[in-house]
Amino acid sequence: MDLDTLFSIYPFDWKAIGTAILCGSIIGMERQLRGKPVGIRTSSLITLGTYIFIAASLAISASLAGPEKVVTDPSRIIGQVITGIGFLGAGVMLARDGVVLGVTSAATIWALASIGVCIAIGYNLVAIKLSLVVIAVLVGVDLLEDYSQAFTRGVHKKYQDWRGKHKTGSE
Repeated sequence: MDLDTLFSIYPFDWKAIGTAILCGSIIGMERQLRGKPVGIRTSSLITLGTYIFIAASLAISASLAGPEKVVTDPSRIIGQVITGIGFLGAGVMLARDGVVLGVTSAATIWALASIGVCIAIGYNLVAIKLSLVVIAVLVGVDLLEDYSQAFTRGVHKKYQDWRGKHKTGSE
């Protein structure tokens, strides 16, 4: 048995698996450093899992396509992954004292899954670039909120007030 056969994981690709873990780690590191619920492990597993589901779907579709074979639609799997990720995202959101928390983490989970889809369809470099865009949004908007009172009005103001009440009450 040669090394190529030994390390083959067809229909999957080691380069794509590495890219999925890298992209998830990039975003997960930012979340973990800020103490958010979706850290490095979770983010990496979301991008990796999405990649595996979509790549498997594409492989099945390719193997069944032909003159006398059934043609399948891999986009249906993408739709199912999006639905499942929606449930996962809903699980990280909480409502306390009329303030909904975790919406950014839920949106991050959704973005992670979309990056996994990009990797599965062969756009590894695009997925890395999109991971950096996600980081830019997460960090950039946070910086804007820190430097401008206009960004802390409304719900964000209520959240800050709620956080302030509970921090002083528990210390």
